[in-house]
Amino acid sequence: MNIYEIKEKTKKTEPYFFSKKTMQFFNQTLKDFKVKEQNDGRFKISANSLYNHKTIRFFNPKNNKLEIR
Repeated sequence: MNIYEIKEKTKKTEPYFFSKKTMQFFNQTLKDFKVKEQNDGRFKISANSLYNHKTIRFFNPKNNKLEIR
């Protein structure tokens, strides 16, 4: 699974996470995100952001939601 597929699957459950305004605010693009499959079936997505901050979420394909842990 890649970040573009995750964005598509979260359109209804997380409509603002990948919005243009949100991405601009954090100075991110979809290309900045790395996706790594976890042992529990979720996918860790991460990207660097402003002020040395890192965005980290876990995409759950069972409910199409982004989880913090």
